[in-house]
Amino acid sequence: MGVGLPQRLVPDELWSLAAPLLPSFTSRPQGGGTAPVDERAVFTAVVYVSTSGCAWRHLPETFGVSPATAHRRFSAWTKDGLRRRLHRAVPDELGARGEVDWTSAIVDAASVRAKRGSLTGRNPVDRGKKGGKLHVLSDGQGLPLALGASGVNVHDSQALLPLVLGVPAIRSRRGPRRRRPGRLRADKAYHSVERLKWLRERGIVPRIARPGIESSERLGRHRWKIERSISWLFGYRRLTVRYERKGSHFLAFLGLAAALTCHKKLAKLTT
Repeated sequence: MGVGLPQRLVPDELWSLAAPLLPSFTSRPQGGGTAPVDERAVFTAVVYVSTSGCAWRHLPETFGVSPATAHRRFSAWTKDGLRRRLHRAVPDELGARGEVDWTSAIVDAASVRAKRGSLTGRNPVDRGKKGGKLHVLSDGQGLPLALGASGVNVHDSQALLPLVLGVPAIRSRRGPRRRRPGRLRADKAYHSVERLKWLRERGIVPRIARPGIESSERLGRHRWKIERSISWLFGYRRLTVRYERKGSHFLAFLGLAAALTCHKKLAKLTT
């Protein structure tokens, strides 16, 4: 008999990482309030929404949880910071196995259409239509380690420092946790004297194309890795168009997609 959809979406290995990170349910002393639910069923429903891109109201009955309950728990987990904890836990496992490439980091951004919500802006090259951006920093092999979202009218370079600072301290096979790559690669949109100085002060060697001197194509043999990483993230259909009113909810889906992307590599190592 084949593996069912819920098991394919959230295999036991993924659930063993996610379960301890979920906020525990506490009932009210006076009774009433929200009834406890099957947390794995809710988490699986959230993964399904992220993967398929469907609206909450179209959530299939297969998962045994109502759309309203799944949406409510997702909102609560977002406020509790589950996105950051989960996105750190999976790279932690990869780092402990020596599978995070710290020789360099690669930064890039990609635009997304937006129907509504915060962290959006008017697209100057699309007749002022609303849009957003994903900002991604990956390791040397394209694993997404730090993420951000902004309006489409925000210049890519403004995300560079927050992305570098947002890399979590990840376990190493030997020695202390690590969060700084040896080099940082990016195209000329990220170039400025101040940013180069800031990176060098932190022991990171910048490999950023110089405007008017070097073409971004010079980084082509490395850029395909971050482009592949962004393509992996866009494979989660909930990210292809911004529907969330709250930017924090969109970031939660983005963090979940990154954690699932990293977990796929982890799953290959354990099979």
